[in-house]
Amino acid sequence: MSTSDGPVVSGLSHAHQLAIAAARAIDDKKGDDIMILEVGPILGITELFVITSASNRRLVRTIVDEVEEQVFVLFDRRPLRVEGLTDQQWVLMDYGDVVVHVFADEARRFYEIERLYKDVPRVAWEPPRPRSN
Repeated sequence: MSTSDGPVVSGLSHAHQLAIAAARAIDDKKGDDIMILEVGPILGITELFVITSASNRRLVRTIVDEVEEQVFVLFDRRPLRVEGLTDQQWVLMDYGDVVVHVFADEARRFYEIERLYKDVPRVAWEPPRPRSN
């Protein structure tokens, strides 16, 4: 299964394209409150965070599996490491230049990771929606 509008958005860095593809894969599996944050200037160890949450542990795993599959299909990349799969409360998928965080709802509310980076720019990722007449 491929993401709705493909991986390539002209003019964007490879990291941005990967992050957008991950966000769209998450959206395909009904992840909640998806955001991409430009954390590179602050952290220096990665360029972008993709953050989402899921209503239950099974959905956390489904989202992680879909992101891994889509990024591999579209970019021929696997995560350098994945942490948190056992508990499925906060799964971190590290692609080097992009880190994907998939939270169970209660864990996201507890950690509020996006609050730590509230001043960094957000990246638009949603495909254009068809206009209704």
